[in-house]
Amino acid sequence: MSKARKMRVLVVDNEIEFASTLTTRLQLRKIEAASAFSGSEALAAIPLFMPDVLILDLQMPDMTGIEVLTQVKAIDPTIEVILLTGHGSFDAGITSMELGAFDYIIKPVDLTSLLEKIAEAYSKKSIRKTGR
Repeated sequence: MSKARKMRVLVVDNEIEFASTLTTRLQLRKIEAASAFSGSEALAAIPLFMPDVLILDLQMPDMTGIEVLTQVKAIDPTIEVILLTGHGSFDAGITSMELGAFDYIIKPVDLTSLLEKIAEAYSKKSIRKTGR
């Protein structure tokens, strides 16, 4: 009997302290988590880390969260992406959902609600993978 793989979450945010703190909090909850601090770093990490869920900041210096989302979905459409932004834009939220984001959340984010969203996203991915 094979042991079930832990949920994997990649946190992508150019605010290093935010990304590192969130990654640590997820790890304390027995979630396999890693951080990337730019869009290009995130795209390089995906084939190595193989995340189930991506927590993705909308505003980064090298590329936007929308650009990263588009490329992530091209690499692996089963990765669920939760976009975070400190600069809420209704249009960006709609665009991200149309491109396949699981959700769009305005910072500051409550850790409990974020954990619930991550669990929902992981559950959606698991259901799609197993067909149950």
